[in-house]
Amino acid sequence: MDKDLEKFDLACTYLKNDQSAAAHNLFSALAQKEMKNNSYKAGLYLILASECKSKQGKERKEELLEAANFYIKIAKKDPNNANYAYQCAARCFLRTGHYDDAMKAFESAQKYTLNVIEEKRPIVVVDDSPAILLRLKNFLQQLGYDDIQTATNGKSAINLVSALVKSKQNPIVLLDMDLPDIKGDVIAKTLLNSKPDISIILITADEKSAPRVRSTIGYGSTAFVQKPFSINELKNALDATKLSEIN
Repeated sequence: MDKDLEKFDLACTYLKNDQSAAAHNLFSALAQKEMKNNSYKAGLYLILASECKSKQGKERKEELLEAANFYIKIAKKDPNNANYAYQCAARCFLRTGHYDDAMKAFESAQKYTLNVIEEKRPIVVVDDSPAILLRLKNFLQQLGYDDIQTATNGKSAINLVSALVKSKQNPIVLLDMDLPDIKGDVIAKTLLNSKPDISIILITADEKSAPRVRSTIGYGSTAFVQKPFSINELKNALDATKLSEIN
C-alpha cells in the first residue's frame, strides 16, 4: 500500500511538472491494479490518466469510457454504493459526449436514490420567444418548480444569473442557443468561467452531434433539449443537472 501511495504521489508530481506521459503511465498502472481489486480508486486513476492525455493534446475518451464501464460493473456488484457508482459512470460518459449512455447510467442511479428532501433551486429560462418561455414555465410548474425567472436576451441573462450567484443561490439555467444579441454558446462559456459547476441546459433546434452543441456540452454544460421537446425530455435534462455536482 505504501508503494502505491508513493507511485500516486510521484504521478501527481509528474503531472504538476508537465511530464504528462510519465504521469499517464503511472496512473494507468495504478488503475489496472485497483480494477482487479474492484476498488473505486481505479475510476479516479483512469480519470487522472485521461487528464494526462488531455494535457498532451491527445484524445482522452478511451480512459474515460473505461472508467465509466468500470463504475457500472462496480454498481452492479455493490448495491449499497450503486447510486454513487452509476453517477460517476454518467459523469464520465457525459465528458466523452455519450449523452444517451450518461442518461441511462443516471436513470439507473435514481433507482438507488435515498428519499431525502432536496433544496428547491431557482430556474432561469433564457429565450427570446414568448411562446417558448410560456411553454417552459408551464412545464416547470408541472414539475414542481416555483422559483422561475426569465430573460429574453444574453446580456440580461448574464446579469440575472450573476446576481443569483452573488446572493449564494445555485440556479439551473435553461439557455436558448440562438439569442438576438449573444449566442448561447458564448453565454454558457461566460457563465461557466465565472462558476464552473453551474448547471446549464441548452435549448436548441440543432442535433446533439452539431459541432456547436458538442463543443458547449464538452466545455461544461450539463445537458440539452432539442426543439420541439416534451415535458419528459425536459425532466430528463433537469435530472441530468445533478451530474454536475459530481467532482
